[in-house]
Amino acid sequence: MRRTSTFWLAIGFALILAQAVHAESWHAKVGGQSFDEGVQALAFLPNEMWIHAGDSITWTFSANENHSVTFLKVGQTRPTFAAGCPGGAPPSGTTPDGSSFDGMNCVNSGLIATPGTTYTVNFPTIGNFVIVCLLHVNQSGTIHVLDQSAPLPHDQAFYDRQAAAEERDLLFDRDGGLAAKLREGGAKGLDDDDAHAHQGMKIVVMGAGEYAPTPGGAQSVSRMRFGRESIAIHAGQTVEWASSDVSGHSVQFGPGAFGPLDPLKASPGLVVSRDADGTVHAILTSTSDNLYSGRIAPQSQERTGLGQLAPGATRFRVTFTTPGTYPYICAYHDEIGMKGEVIVRP
Repeated sequence: MRRTSTFWLAIGFALILAQAVHAESWHAKVGGQSFDEGVQALAFLPNEMWIHAGDSITWTFSANENHSVTFLKVGQTRPTFAAGCPGGAPPSGTTPDGSSFDGMNCVNSGLIATPGTTYTVNFPTIGNFVIVCLLHVNQSGTIHVLDQSAPLPHDQAFYDRQAAAEERDLLFDRDGGLAAKLREGGAKGLDDDDAHAHQGMKIVVMGAGEYAPTPGGAQSVSRMRFGRESIAIHAGQTVEWASSDVSGHSVQFGPGAFGPLDPLKASPGLVVSRDADGTVHAILTSTSDNLYSGRIAPQSQERTGLGQLAPGATRFRVTFTTPGTYPYICAYHDEIGMKGEVIVRP
């Protein structure tokens, strides 16, 4: 009996050892950026991979824009990036580096914006799993985890080439679409030639983005700059910020204690109303005024099975009554250079 038990223990140990020997560590990237950090690839690179059960993937964060590596179980309500995984470590529901995902739990790196940081996920069971970024809705991918006996279609060298090609295609803007949206490459070259401009109003485009899906999931690219970083107007004129990006942005005047997730806020006494089309319209009377637009983004995509959404905030207007220079930032992306100014002349 003792010999039999020893035999089966030896067999079990051999199987475990065999699995460990065959386990591979794969590598991928999260995000990419241009030299000036103004153009951001919102993508997992590559965004589709085939691996074996027992393997792991290490994602390297490659941009100064925040991203997360997140796996949710099927049917789980998508949390905000601030909440993360239920039961995860506070304050943003993170799970440890090297966590395992089997389709029945939640794994989340939390937001990371330090290039070179890595996060590893182990995949112990077969299945097809979706990876998402909790900050960017148009950023996802698919991980196919196959049985150890199944052949894999690609090796690491292929994924490295694929990641480089996808990043290049996203950042290069070969069709000039991002420049055109920002009016940098348009025939007239002026934001206030926008077809939606109201009479006498100046338009500043808030970023420009394009959606680039693949069979593996969603990819997008964002030009995280204001279309006219410096604009000159006369006292009494109005500037409208309009969203043309796949990512949300904001407009913040003054050093007020605003957070990116805050709703519209303003200094006491500032006149803030809504125009007939629903756009928030504020009146600034001093360069020391504090004003925060809240998140400005394109209308949400409608999803089958979900309730109809009310129109969101896609524009923001400010009338300036007093001469001076009014610097402002996007509270989401000021650290990567998304800033501007309004020069108000008499």
